[in-house]
Amino acid sequence: MNDKLVETTITVLPEWVDYNGHMNLAFYVLAFDKATDNFYDSLGIGLDYRALKNSSMFTLGINVDYLREVFEGDQVLITTQMLDCDEKRMRYIHHMYEGGGADPVAVNECFAVHVDMASRKSAPFPLETLKRINETLGAHSRLPVPLRAGRSLGKKPG
Repeated sequence: MNDKLVETTITVLPEWVDYNGHMNLAFYVLAFDKATDNFYDSLGIGLDYRALKNSSMFTLGINVDYLREVFEGDQVLITTQMLDCDEKRMRYIHHMYEGGGADPVAVNECFAVHVDMASRKSAPFPLETLKRINETLGAHSRLPVPLRAGRSLGKKPG
């Protein structure tokens, strides 16, 4: 894999718009979830992986920053960058852009764990899977760390 981020394009659907006339926060998360599916497919750990290995990825936590409104019919581009991975956990970040803009309209950082579906407990990635993931991690590690990566929620102390 090269340094290129994984890209997902989505159009804001009418049913995603709330009474304020913009995309509802729940649908930002849905759009980011679709980007996660695309990202996992690019790593070979998507739906087919679940069927082949009886393993899957479970999300442990997310941060979402809503930076600017998007509206019905807007086309958004979501880029995904892997930030970190160990033998069974992965952290990655999505940036959502609208209309070819340079500044993100939303950012979503995710922390996920590899799960053996038979036991429904965390389990290490198979070696061949981890090798594939580490190739992407190596490529993405050459990219700048995104500004919002690793942030914590809440008010700063002091």
